[in-house]
Amino acid sequence: MENLIVLPMIIPLLTGIILIFLKNYKRIQQWFTILALLSTTAIAGYALYWVHNYGILRLDMGGWKPPFGILFVADGFSLLLVITSTIITILTLIHAFTSIGEWRERMYFYPLVLFLLTGVNGSFLTGDIFNLFVCFEVMLLSSYVLLALGGTRIQLKASIVYVAINVLSSWFFLVAIAYLYRVVGTLNMAHIAVRVDELGQTPILTVIAIVFLLVFALKAGLMLYFWIPGSYSAPPTAIAALFGALLTKVGVYAIIRIFTLIFYHEPNVTHTFIGILAILTMIGGSIGAVAYSDLRQIVTYNVVISIGFILAGLAVATDVAIEGSIYYLIHDMIVKALLFLIAGTIIQLTRTARMDKMSGLIGNYPILGWLFFLAMLSLAGIPPFSGFIGKLLISQGAIASGSYITLAVLIISGLFVLYSLLRFFLSCFWGETILSEQQQRPLKKSWLIPCVALTLCTFMLGVGTEWFVDYIKDAALVLQNPDIYIDAVVKK
Repeated sequence: MENLIVLPMIIPLLTGIILIFLKNYKRIQQWFTILALLSTTAIAGYALYWVHNYGILRLDMGGWKPPFGILFVADGFSLLLVITSTIITILTLIHAFTSIGEWRERMYFYPLVLFLLTGVNGSFLTGDIFNLFVCFEVMLLSSYVLLALGGTRIQLKASIVYVAINVLSSWFFLVAIAYLYRVVGTLNMAHIAVRVDELGQTPILTVIAIVFLLVFALKAGLMLYFWIPGSYSAPPTAIAALFGALLTKVGVYAIIRIFTLIFYHEPNVTHTFIGILAILTMIGGSIGAVAYSDLRQIVTYNVVISIGFILAGLAVATDVAIEGSIYYLIHDMIVKALLFLIAGTIIQLTRTARMDKMSGLIGNYPILGWLFFLAMLSLAGIPPFSGFIGKLLISQGAIASGSYITLAVLIISGLFVLYSLLRFFLSCFWGETILSEQQQRPLKKSWLIPCVALTLCTFMLGVGTEWFVDYIKDAALVLQNPDIYIDAVVKK
């Protein structure tokens, strides 16, 4: 059973390697990719069912027992994110089949996406902090190529900033790992947690914790989000949707995992700092979302706001708030993919991203317009969509802990999200149409199907909360009680 843990990484990796030799066979690449991702989703789903009923799974590579060998660990939190990431990748690829362009497909687009997912899933499942760095790099190397794939001026300009920022943060990541190993003498995350608990979170360990926070904050866009608007608005629609849904969320996952498992002993320092960064991120993202009239910029700044939302729950650190962060993280991955796909489709149909050059699109593309409206409601936290549940839980946690400033910023930034998207909806979908029948481009079914599917996902995640709540509670229980994770890894 433990061997299932590695399959969400091995299947995309091996499929990607095979597809390198099939670059001239478009249909074969598409079918192989979808079949590989469907099997990955099924395996991860079965693993989640097993973990929910029987406990955390652990795979020791090469038979080396912790803390000496490399290992992978599957708990409810990591598997929920693996399933969500894989489903989103499937749906964005359906859009890409007719939007990415055949010449990009011949330039190893599908292998690169599979390698990206390998790094993402590996980051969620690894139990070794150095292996976390390795999986980050697999993900980032793939994203470097995907961002530049096409060679347009705006892509190359964004690539320079994106690569420079991530190379710098990766260097600091290695430095932090080296200092942590020097102090605790191990790389196994569960064993690190044991050693930190034995030593106490000394000042040097608190400094190391802050370095890790800055590294992951740069990767997640927590306050240090200056690279996101350019990098996420430059690539084609499907790639931008993958980036917006997955990349920053891996950084968010790392922050949540590290600061619930290892560095939770001095919350007055670490969690207070996370809370301050989360508040500043929501404020900065809100200003950016209403300051621009470019649809790509509006969407990317909404990514920034959501990072602050999710990590505000970690900063509050009550049981309810942690559940809210997990729920909102899953919701946000789905809705950001939806928003990027809709926005990219609108831009492809109108050949512009500016609000002042769009009008009356609801008459030309009514289904697309109402899908955008529903995505807006979900992002703003309007029931019965999934955004409401996560915001409600985080707000309840903030009230219970007396974090009223955080609560106020959560509410106000939510209004900014609603305003930024509502003004676009009213300006661009209502009024006199700018497109005549001759100018109107056809809306392809392969562009519409993923948007409909993701809208159904956010709706079902909202109205079907009772179907998912047990899995969310299991994930939150492990995060709030690190001994459960440690016992499954070190003492099992």
